Amino acid sequence: MAERGVTIWLTGLSGAGKSTIARILEKELRDRGEKVEVLDGDIIRTNLSRGLGFSKEDRDENIRRIGFVAHLLTRNGVKVIVAAISPYRAVRQEVRERIGDFVEVYVNAPLEVCEERDVKGLYRRARAGEIKNFTGIDDPYEPPDHPEVECRTDQETPEESARKILDFLASRGYLKTPTDARIS
Repeated sequence: MAERGVTIWLTGLSGAGKSTIARILEKELRDRGEKVEVLDGDIIRTNLSRGLGFSKEDRDENIRRIGFVAHLLTRNGVKVIVAAISPYRAVRQEVRERIGDFVEVYVNAPLEVCEERDVKGLYRRARAGEIKNFTGIDDPYEPPDHPEVECRTDQETPEESARKILDFLASRGYLKTPTDARIS
C-alpha cells in the first residue's frame, strides 16, 4: 500500500514559531521513517519565488507556488511541512482545495510576543517605516477560521505544539506508527 501524503500548513505571523515547530516535526517524522519535505517560506522566497514582491498579488502567487509543490509531493506520499506566513484566507483555501490532504495549523502568538521574539529586527524596521507591507503592521493577517490544529506558542513549548500536530495526524491515519511520548 502506498504511503499517504499530507500537507501540514503552518500559518501565522512572523516570529510565531512556524519554522521552529517545522524543524521539530521534520525530525520526529524522519525518526519514524516517514518521507518528509519542509517548504519554509523564507527559503522558497529565495529560490522558487525570487522576484516576487510583497503586494497582495505577489503574496498570493508565492503561496500558490508553494501549494503547487506541496500538492506534487503530497500526492506522491510525502509528509510536507509548509512554514509560511500565508496571510490571506482565500488563497489558503484555494491551496487546501487543490491539495486535498491538507492540515491547517494556526501558529498563534500575539503580535506583541512576535515583536519581542524578533531576532531579525523586521518588526522594528517595519514600525520605523523601513519595510512596507509588513504582515501584522501595515498589511493584514487573516487568521484561520477553523484550523485543524491551533498552537498557542505564547502558552506552550514548541515541543507541545509539535505533539498536538502529531496527535492530530495520528488520529486521521496519516502516521504509519502510533504517536508516543518521544518528544520531550
